[in-house]
Amino acid sequence: MERTASDGTGESATGNAIDADELRLVYGDGTVAVADVSLSVPEGEFFGFLGPNGAGKTTSIKVFATLLSPTDGTVRVNGFDVRADSRQIRETIGYMAQETSIDPEMTARENIQFACEAYGVPRTERDDRIAELLDLVDLADEADKRAEEFSGGMKKRLDAATALVHEPPLVFLDEPTTGLDPKARNRLWDYFRAINDRGTTIFLTTQYLEEADQLCDRLAVILDGEIVADGSPVDLKRRVGGDVLEVGLDGGSEARDRAAVVAREFGAFESATVEETADGISVTAATARQHGTDLLVRLRDEGLTVTGFNVRAPTLDDVFLAITGDHVEELDGASGPATPAEATAQEGDR
Repeated sequence: MERTASDGTGESATGNAIDADELRLVYGDGTVAVADVSLSVPEGEFFGFLGPNGAGKTTSIKVFATLLSPTDGTVRVNGFDVRADSRQIRETIGYMAQETSIDPEMTARENIQFACEAYGVPRTERDDRIAELLDLVDLADEADKRAEEFSGGMKKRLDAATALVHEPPLVFLDEPTTGLDPKARNRLWDYFRAINDRGTTIFLTTQYLEEADQLCDRLAVILDGEIVADGSPVDLKRRVGGDVLEVGLDGGSEARDRAAVVAREFGAFESATVEETADGISVTAATARQHGTDLLVRLRDEGLTVTGFNVRAPTLDDVFLAITGDHVEELDGASGPATPAEATAQEGDR
C-alpha cells in the first residue's frame, strides 16, 4: 500500500498533509471550542494531539475530517480546502473513531469487502486489497469468522483495516486504543507503525501519554482551544526543566507539607518545581540528580522520615502537568459526537 500524493488541484504545494491557519470554531451558544489554532503536519509524519477533556482536540479533528465546518480560518487537508472540497478530502483520508463501525454480523472479509465497495475500490483490485489488509492487521486466519466473535482488540484492528481500503495518504485516529488491554494495544501500535512506515501520515488523538511517547514524531498540546506547546517528545520533556526526584515520606499530609517547604527553600535547586504526591513529594530541577541526596539529608535533619526515593528522567505526564496543570489521570477518553448534527446538539469535546 504505497502512499500516493494528492493530485490535480488538491496537490499540496507545501508538502504538508494538513495546513491550518487561525482555525476557529464557535458553537451556536457562543462557546469557543477552538480559538485560532495554527498547525502544519508534514506528509508522512506521525503526529499526536494531546489535551484534557474539553480542550478542543476532537473538535479540531472533526474539522480536518470535514465532519464540522470551521467558523473562521483556513484549513487545507491533502491540498484541499475543508469548506469547498469536502468530498475530495473524504476520498483521501481514513477516519477511525473511538467506537468501531464494523458490522458484527459480517465476517472480517465481508466487512473489508463492504468498505471496498463503499469507497469505490476497483473490482479487479478488491481481492488483493482484502488479502493484504487482513494480513497487515493479523486477521488472515480469522477472515471468515463473524466479527461478533472477535475480542475488542481484534475489532479495533478490523475497524482500522476498513478505514484503509482506499489507501488514503492520511489517517485520523481518534482515541483508537481506549479500553483495550495492554496486549491488544501493543498489537495496534505495531499496526500503526507499519502503515506509517509505508508513508501514511497519521494524526492521533489519545488519552495515553505513553502511546504518544512511543508512536509520535511530534506532538502538540491543546488547552482551552489553543495550542500551548509543540515539539518532539524529547523536546517537550526538555522543557520540564530537569530530572524528577521522587521522595516517599512517613507522617501523612503534615509531613508532606513540611517536606515541600524544605524542598522549595533548598538552595541547591534553582527554579525547582515542587509537588506533593500521594506518598511524599516530587521535585523537578536541573540539578535534581546531582543534589538529590543532599535534599534527603536535609529532610532527615528536619526530623522527617524518608521511606524511599528515586531520580528519573521526565515523562510526558510531567510535561502535561507542567503545561496544563492536570495530571494524566484527568485526561478524558470520550471521542465526542460523530456527526455535525450531534456535535451541535451536544457539548462534546470542547
